[in-house]
Amino acid sequence: MKKVIFKSVPFDKKLITLALESGVDAVMVEKDQVKNVQSLGRVTVITPEDMPVVELTKKADEDVAVNKIKAGDNVALKKGWEIIPVENILAQVENLALECENLDRAILAAGILERGCDTIVVLPEGATDLKQIVAELKLSQGKLDLQAATVTAIEATGLGHRVCVDTISMLKRGQGMLIGNSSAFSFLVHAETESNPYVAARPFRVNAGAVHAYAQMPGDKTTYLEELAAGTDVLIVGADGNTSLATVGRVKVEIRPMLLIKAEVKTKDGVKAGQVFLQNAETIRVVSDKGEPVSVVTLKVGDKIMVKTDEAGRHFGMRIKEEIKEG
Repeated sequence: MKKVIFKSVPFDKKLITLALESGVDAVMVEKDQVKNVQSLGRVTVITPEDMPVVELTKKADEDVAVNKIKAGDNVALKKGWEIIPVENILAQVENLALECENLDRAILAAGILERGCDTIVVLPEGATDLKQIVAELKLSQGKLDLQAATVTAIEATGLGHRVCVDTISMLKRGQGMLIGNSSAFSFLVHAETESNPYVAARPFRVNAGAVHAYAQMPGDKTTYLEELAAGTDVLIVGADGNTSLATVGRVKVEIRPMLLIKAEVKTKDGVKAGQVFLQNAETIRVVSDKGEPVSVVTLKVGDKIMVKTDEAGRHFGMRIKEEIKEG
């Protein structure tokens, strides 16, 4: 995840307020304005002295930037930087900040050499793009390859502890979380965005499944649903594979009647199968191959639903290479 700093030099209270509302990681102002910013909200405040600017006008400037960074300085490259010099610097250092004046430059900075710089310093002229910059660089987690799997079985399994994940975000139609018995096969479980005559929509909620199930998390990790807690960032996935972050507001674990849903998908390595336990209720939905929410009550054997397949093998949620079989 990239760090976003808004630079308000000279000081502009309206732009500072916009920055705080946008969710930036820090604000940069001149020394005599630090207390003014702190009175507006709880945010990290730095000064230009904390992050000196290096302008790249000749080859030797690359060495200046590299030497400063290796000496422990938090250097920002002045706006107007070009890709090749930035690549040369990134190849030699772990941390780098780039000044950016709009959304396009921020996206470019974040992707140079695939890993990009770790910090974006948004200049005042980029204020109108600030919310988009934060959403793109801090919330988006890239795009996942989802596949259409065929439902092979739906079985009532009795009572179990199921987990409702209530986020502090309003999720949209087509969005949910990837949940499964195995880290190698997860089902896109839809958020409760749909209303019915008996229950109002709760678009902040994913009724995610049984306590033992894996949830796909940010940073290519997994966790057990039972381990989620308020303040945890979870991975939200759309039917198109686009991802974002949402923060857990609370987790509800209750005993409910459950269904075991099994599915399989053909891959280049053969047929992969997976399963998931979900609550047996009309409001719990998976996602069809058309991107539509489908209730588990009306789901049928032979239906196509969206899943993600992967290689098995996790240790404390982190990917490992190990012979492992999960069912």
